[in-house]
Amino acid sequence: MYLRNAWYVAGWSKDFGQDLKPEKILGDNIVIFRKQDGSPVALEDACPHRKLPLSKGRRKRDAVECGYHGLTFDCSGMCVAAPTQPGKIPVRAMVRSYPIVDRYRLLWIWMGNPTLADPDTIFPIENFDNPDWGYTDGGVLDIDCNYLWIADNLLDPSHVAWVHLTSFAGAGTDDQPLEITRTDRGVIVSRWIYGQPPSPYYAGLVKFEGACDRLQHYEMCFPAIALNKSVYTPAGTGGPGAAPVDKTYVNISYNFMTPIDEDRSRYFWFQHRNTDPQDKAISEKMNAGARMAFEEDREVLVAVHEGMKHKQTPNIDLGLDAGAKLFRLHLQRLIDRETGAA
Repeated sequence: MYLRNAWYVAGWSKDFGQDLKPEKILGDNIVIFRKQDGSPVALEDACPHRKLPLSKGRRKRDAVECGYHGLTFDCSGMCVAAPTQPGKIPVRAMVRSYPIVDRYRLLWIWMGNPTLADPDTIFPIENFDNPDWGYTDGGVLDIDCNYLWIADNLLDPSHVAWVHLTSFAGAGTDDQPLEITRTDRGVIVSRWIYGQPPSPYYAGLVKFEGACDRLQHYEMCFPAIALNKSVYTPAGTGGPGAAPVDKTYVNISYNFMTPIDEDRSRYFWFQHRNTDPQDKAISEKMNAGARMAFEEDREVLVAVHEGMKHKQTPNIDLGLDAGAKLFRLHLQRLIDRETGAA
């Protein structure tokens, strides 16, 4: 079901403080908090005695005390106090500790073998510290569907022609041919659309008048991270391998899918653009437009999840599903290799 030896987004860094915060990620119950020095901690959210969630307990400096009988656990998950039997801490009194790291305004958690957790393998966000690039505050959305349906959607440039009529749609998004590329980190589905007006979402953002050449770059990376790049450049200046011109507009939507369980997913996102780094009004407009579009996606994806989970007749695939099927195939191979099922 999941690739565990990978970094997932646990949440926005700003949303975690010293209070004990329960989360469910990949079906695991986890409690997250920050130590007194601000560094994050993630522990299994279940006392080994009677499985009361530790999140119902109390902080004791940089440790967590269970609210039932006071078993206390340090940040490594080891029991350091058993008040009901002083000097006799049970040998098996421990909880799992998860590697967790702050980066890019996000909190990243490693769900697999902790000895394999390398922060240098966290998904890279190019130009994050480039002062010429602006970014939105982003957001989070819970969706009652399996995370792979969201991944399918984010490898499908064609759906915008029907689902996002007032935002990302535009001429050519319904029928122009798609190119599929397999990479070492996932799959790219892309196409250039030439000599057409910008989509409604970008019409007020691009820095030129008239028709454009437009790139739809939909990339899904393991375990479930999407990089959707939109390039708008004056008509006649775009195409595969074409160098950017002065007015070429680039926006990258970063999308991080974190499975809660097999029926629910948490979707984090933000946009990163090569213009107007200090313009808060543009950032707020872009963020609002993205949230509106993702709400449109949510309505469709919840219904797709229910329809596919309880289907009464066989479903079919279309040509546009090729990229999603390729991603699923290679993700499953990684999962099988990890679990020894390969």
